[in-house]
Amino acid sequence: MGGAGSDPVDQTRLAAFLDGLQQLGWTDGRNVRIDTRWPAGDADRNRTYAAELVGLAPDVILASASASVAALQQASRSAPIVFANVIDPVGAGFVASLAQPGGNATGFTAFEYGISGKWLELLKEIAPHMTRAAVLRDPALAAGIGQFAAIQSNASSSAVELSAIDTRDVGEIERAVVAFARKPNGGLVVTASASALTCQTSIRSATTL
Repeated sequence: MGGAGSDPVDQTRLAAFLDGLQQLGWTDGRNVRIDTRWPAGDADRNRTYAAELVGLAPDVILASASASVAALQQASRSAPIVFANVIDPVGAGFVASLAQPGGNATGFTAFEYGISGKWLELLKEIAPHMTRAAVLRDPALAAGIGQFAAIQSNASSSAVELSAIDTRDVGEIERAVVAFARKPNGGLVVTASASALTCQTSIRSATTL
């Protein structure tokens, strides 16, 4: 799981997964064993937990978010992986194609990059006087780069000046957002990534200062 585990959204998703399995006759501790890891968007923890899970020789691994899939595929090219909440698995190199995934991974894509440009359009509709927009992204992921490129392609037609805020740690994100918010007519687009979800409380705090 990409989050920290303490967030209610994370717990709701895990509960839905467990409930779905139970409806299919699989109950944790009775006829299936489920081991869960929460890297909270941390790259080192992702790699550590991926190695741990692969070392358990599981029948299948459920991976939420691109960073987790990348770490798991680095750890093993044979352990079966089913992914969810992944943006552009083909572009990220997780699968050969959506129709014929190949390799050891398959799953569900969250959305295609083009929709990212619509976020800027929607923000402009909400705040017509906006002339600047910061885009919070994870540059370590292909999805982070792709989403920013899609937003960038809409920036000129929306007459909005873009700047990128790269997600590294909570303190750095908070400082960058606060600094950006000091000038008027600004808006913030938060692209999809595990690190953004982990830092969402800090992002909200920074934008309400």
